[in-house]
Amino acid sequence: MVSDAGPGRHLPVFQALLITLGMVITTDILKTAPTVALNVGPQYFYLVWVLGGVASMIGALCFAEMATAFPHTGGDYHFLRTAYGERMGFLFAWSRFSVMHTGWIALSAFMFADYVDAVVPLGQYGSGLFAGAVIAALVLLNLTGKHVGFITQTLLVGLLALGFLSIASAGVFLAWQGIEPPAPSVPPIAQDTGMAGFSAAMIFVFLAFGGWSDAATLSAEVRDGRRGIFIAMLGALSVLMAIYLGLNWAFVEGLGFAGLAASNAPAVELLNRAFGAPGVMLILLMVGIAAIATINSTLLVGARTTYAAARDVPQLRSFGAWDDRHGVPRKALLAEGAVALLLVLFGSFTQSGFNTMVEYLTPVYWLFLSLSSVALIILRGRFPEMARPVKVPLYPLLPLLFFGLCLYMLYSSVTVVGVGAFFGIGVLLVGAVLLAGLSRLKAIPHPSPLPEGEGADRGVLRDTST
Repeated sequence: MVSDAGPGRHLPVFQALLITLGMVITTDILKTAPTVALNVGPQYFYLVWVLGGVASMIGALCFAEMATAFPHTGGDYHFLRTAYGERMGFLFAWSRFSVMHTGWIALSAFMFADYVDAVVPLGQYGSGLFAGAVIAALVLLNLTGKHVGFITQTLLVGLLALGFLSIASAGVFLAWQGIEPPAPSVPPIAQDTGMAGFSAAMIFVFLAFGGWSDAATLSAEVRDGRRGIFIAMLGALSVLMAIYLGLNWAFVEGLGFAGLAASNAPAVELLNRAFGAPGVMLILLMVGIAAIATINSTLLVGARTTYAAARDVPQLRSFGAWDDRHGVPRKALLAEGAVALLLVLFGSFTQSGFNTMVEYLTPVYWLFLSLSSVALIILRGRFPEMARPVKVPLYPLLPLLFFGLCLYMLYSSVTVVGVGAFFGIGVLLVGAVLLAGLSRLKAIPHPSPLPEGEGADRGVLRDTST
């Protein structure tokens, strides 16, 4: 049965926390740690990871306030649309659909395929076929129902966390054995560790912490609307920061700081030193689990953003239907998977490195994150009567502080990272051209105030769009 009713509140808070953790925890840390080490040096290495975690928590506080006051399947799409208007909301949904979500799905699938290809050669186009098969399988899995998709994500995140703990245990084992880290076979290339180095390092740190804002799409599905999304977002980031600090300590302890900075695969080298060949196979298993968890969570979130946006564009209304029987936005999920498969097809005939994709995604990400931080201030002023179970402390200082950070990172992503940034901006401009061709968009209804605690507990907005 397909309807316009939308999702109900079915997610326990702890499961929502694990799903949120799955949105942010990836194997990026295994590639970004050496880059961060090169750019900041040993004296600030741990500090930048703590700074990235704390700054992400400030942003999460802003999103938690908006999510509990305005629970909606669209998450930050809904916040931006309510604060800035229909057209800004459409541009954001387009960026998620064409740049951030589908691009990340394809990238994660290719990363998994490349690791498999290193162990079992897949042939010239085998990596593309393997990546496409992974995406197609996960789309079909999610089509079977919300419980399957969410339960799968919970299990994957648990396995991934155990894998990261095993890497940290390798550092503990080497320290306990008193084994000194070896000198790097290739000395690290000296980098500018001034402000330019700090900016570059923070881009990669925030990449490792990125994805927490996607949890806002669960705000209409978490059972405890008063504090559930707050616990999920802040709890996931707290766990993630502890994991990242433990991993970086293990890298430095097992490889030495110079060895970490010079390494292309620090986790492989660390586990090989500690456990030999079985440790290397563990990395392959972890990459597979991480890729599947990332793709699964991005499909869950991306389809919901597309579903919410399609409901507000008359020309796309058919993609805004909710499958009540399976509890998923079926057409939106299929569209998300189809675009990701097209990107895999394109990627099969080209070569695009990890850093190029960072350049492609980063400017668009920070542009909309900066707009979202200001949206909190706009929504407080425009709807002061709305119940807000979670309120950002030190308002408006913290939202403005986070906005300043977003602007700094946006500037850095364009000036420090590289030319790939302009391709992402170009795709965003394509969305602006498409927007100009739309005859009309659905007007934004004025949300009616609810008694204190009522909307938060029941997740109801008296909003005619639903």
